[in-house]
Amino acid sequence: MTNTVIETGTEAEFFARGRRVAQQADRGEPIPETHIVTFEDPADLARLLTAARIGLFQAIKAEPASITGIAARLHRDRSAVKRDVDALLHAGLVSVETAVNAGHGNHKVVRAVASRVDLHVLID
Repeated sequence: MTNTVIETGTEAEFFARGRRVAQQADRGEPIPETHIVTFEDPADLARLLTAARIGLFQAIKAEPASITGIAARLHRDRSAVKRDVDALLHAGLVSVETAVNAGHGNHKVVRAVASRVDLHVLID
């Protein structure tokens, strides 16, 4: 697993970071395994990282499971957990993988994609 950074930033900062990474690659330097999710508007970040979704992410990180299993463990409605998993999946914080049930077909397992998530928010 890699580290994930969730931050606010401008388009100019995004491209400046890209240039720095390209320069590192040109010099043959190792590029850190960090997944960065940047929001221009802090309100968009706040809509993604609700208290319920943070708790959900922590539960998934502690023990990957199916959406039904996670919902039962958290005592939440399955459809609400599914919506929150979809939002975390879209942001790149979790993955959904198909696993084989011995003799019973397949099921989907939700896993955290990062071992660590750092949150950086600057409100101007």
